[in-house]
Amino acid sequence: QVQPVESGGGLVQPGGSLRLSCAASGSTFSTYPMAWYRQAPGKPRELVAGITSGGQTNYADSVKGRFTISRDNAKNTVYLQMNSLKPEDTAVYYCNAVVTGRGYWGQGTQVTVSS
Repeated sequence: QVQPVESGGGLVQPGGSLRLSCAASGSTFSTYPMAWYRQAPGKPRELVAGITSGGQTNYADSVKGRFTISRDNAKNTVYLQMNSLKPEDTAVYYCNAVVTGRGYWGQGTQVTVSS
């Protein structure tokens, strides 16, 4: 059983930064593709950024150049560095781990961008 646990959300002003963390259990964490999704009120969940076991990354167009996904396999953790935050980035952010073809979700962390 893999249980991702997110942390690092909060309230930030427009233009500010936050770093989200996601810790996932499992001795083979380094083999998991990992991703961050987000869901704003009234909208479907959307992919924000993903990272493969080999470190390749992909991003939604809306966050390219502002967000960076990374992983530390020694700590079983994936990060999402979010810079130049905008009000439209407000959402619950979820971590997803893919293990043997099955996706595991964390409970989410709220990010609110507001002045």
